[in-house]
This record gives sequence, structure tokens and C-alpha cells, in this order.
Amino acid sequence: MTEPEVLQALTALAQASRLQIFRQLVVMGPLGMTPGRLAEVLALSPTALSFHLKELTAAGLITQERDGRYLIYRAAFATMNALVAYLSLNCCDVPVCDQPPAPGHDANPAKPVLLSDVSNPATPRSFAMPNHVMNVLFICTHNSARSIMAEALLNQLGAGRFRAFSAGSTPAGQVNPKAIELLQRHHFRVGELRSKDWAEFAKPGAPEMDFVLTVCDKAAGEVCPVWPGQPMSAHWGIPDPSAATGSAEHIDHAFTDAFLVLQRRISLFLNLPFEKLARLSLLKELQDIGSARHD
Repeated sequence: MTEPEVLQALTALAQASRLQIFRQLVVMGPLGMTPGRLAEVLALSPTALSFHLKELTAAGLITQERDGRYLIYRAAFATMNALVAYLSLNCCDVPVCDQPPAPGHDANPAKPVLLSDVSNPATPRSFAMPNHVMNVLFICTHNSARSIMAEALLNQLGAGRFRAFSAGSTPAGQVNPKAIELLQRHHFRVGELRSKDWAEFAKPGAPEMDFVLTVCDKAAGEVCPVWPGQPMSAHWGIPDPSAATGSAEHIDHAFTDAFLVLQRRISLFLNLPFEKLARLSLLKELQDIGSARHD
């Protein structure tokens, strides 16, 4: 990568909306996103989004491909890796990203793992280990209802195969009593549930996640912390029952609907053949669970 190309890429990323677009596309990996979905998730006007996409495309940071009636944008991982390689040249004797170490060279264990590894077709080694307990983090903005219910559901239904957590970008500080009441009515454990900040899971020593699943649209559009490890991400958007108004019966119905949708999605998740699916196939399954019309 030449110096002018590096400067163009860094200039393109030195703007908040473009950085958010690029990070969102990195998280989505080879699946990519349509402009409409990007605009919805990041709350950008079509005009602003179009301008930023052109800038990122000109810098070689994203690509576009027509798929039938849709235009799909994807992060250009080759450019990202070339940029990282340029910036870290001769640093700590670390091999170039996504390249195997040279014979006799021990890779630096502190080497950061790139999100571009989402394109690695290999099955994650930890998933193939029979006794590996997979960590799953559910995220919604306030961490008071949907993500809390998802945490309780997976911890109990996962039968020791999974360990679930939940967090929010701006936590409410307390769990919605309706969520607690509903979980108790269905005999789920609630003793350890609490509303907490997602920064708790990004600090040193935090458990490394295998999966990070957003359950509200607002959280899906926010720039999240860099999580330890290299978790797969997917969006399982569900209407917020806490926003329901009207009669007590109507509010109860909203919470029950959210609970049942989460229960169905988690059941599908638990039945995935994790040890057999390649990474890309697993990522697609996760996305399909969140977008299927079975709920």
C-alpha cells in the first residue's frame, strides 16, 4: 500500500459517520448490507449515506456488488489488512495479518485479532471442542428487559453448554419488574440478573465472548466496544416491551410476545450444529435466526 493510498484511507475514516459505516460492514463480514439497512441501523439520511459510501469506496475501504435488485456493500478486508500491515511494519516482529507465521517463527501471543477473520471459512476451534462452554453476550440499549430475558433463557435452556450475559450501552440500572415477573412465572432463575454497562465486558480480564447478539435496533446501530476474543455478531431485533403503553393487559402481552420470540430464537440457536458448520455458514445461520419470519 502506497503512502497516498494510506492517507486517503485514513482521511476517509477520520469522520464519525464513515467510521461507523465501515465498522458496521466489518462486523457483517462477507454478508454485507444494503444501503437501506445501513441507513436504518445508523440513522443516516439517504443523501448523507450515499456521500459517505462514495468516499469509502473511493478510498478502497468498501466494495459494492449488485445482487438482483439489491446493491450490497461489504468491507474490503484486503485493504484493511494492508493498512494495518503498513501502520505496523517492523513492529514487534509480528507477521502480516492473515498470513501464517514464517517457519520457525512463533506468532506473538499478544497479536490483536482482526475482525476480518470473520471471512475465515474454518470452523472456530473452540466450537469443535466437546467440553467448551460458549459465552454469549446479549445487548440492548438499557439492559432492562429483552437482553435480560435472553440471558435468563439461554443460561437455563443451554444446560451448561452456554454461559449467557447481558449488557447495555446506557443501562437503566435496574431490571424491569415485568421482565422479572414473567421469568419467575415460567420458572426461570432471576437471582443474579442485573442491569449493567457493556464496558464491563470490554475491560481486561472480562470473559471472552463467542457470540455477541443485539436484540434492539438502536443498540445494533451504535459503535460498540472492542470485545476480548473474536466473537461473532448478529442482530436479533425485537420490539421493546418496555415502550408498550395502554392497559395492563396490553403491556403484559408485549412482554409475553418478546419472551416467546426470544425463546423460539434461542431454541433454534441451541439446535445449531456448531462443531460442523464453517464460520461463514454459522454466521449466516445466526443472521437467519434474527431475520426469519417464524416469530
